[in-house]
Amino acid sequence: MSLKNQPNENNVYETERLIIRPMSVDDRDFIFELYNRPKFIKYIGDRHIKTVDDAEDYIKNRFLPQFEKLGFGNYLIVTKDKKEKIGGVGIFEREGLDVVDIGFSLLEEFEGKGYAYEAAEKVKSIGMDEFGLKKLSAITSKDNFSSQKLIERLGLEFKNYVTLPNDDEELMYFETE
Repeated sequence: MSLKNQPNENNVYETERLIIRPMSVDDRDFIFELYNRPKFIKYIGDRHIKTVDDAEDYIKNRFLPQFEKLGFGNYLIVTKDKKEKIGGVGIFEREGLDVVDIGFSLLEEFEGKGYAYEAAEKVKSIGMDEFGLKKLSAITSKDNFSSQKLIERLGLEFKNYVTLPNDDEELMYFETE
């Protein structure tokens, strides 16, 4: 029996400095904080999460169904040393994109330490090695230079500009070879 495409929503992964585990309803306070940071809203978008209950609903309606359907999705990034929740990383099925995309976001105070790259590299390998994904994409705004650099370090190449359904911002689209 092949392990590819088997639901692994309970899998916890580790890197040298990080624990990467599936988002759960218990992370509602963290999602509320992260998704309301000015940088998140500027670069990723306003998800209209105005209360902790909204955050819980977002997890239940957006994150959990994708794990159930595909076995992968949005993961919480936790530091091994202090057990701090510092961000999210995941592979997402996104309307308007033919190829699942990898995304990441950190609380600003944890940026610039290599955590996003460490987490995204691990999730990329999970997607390709465990789930047999042939291609990954990534999207980012034109002015988010740190994300563009990280995406290129992950081995994705800029292909073109895309606009997602119900959005008017033109985004940079990257894809693995």
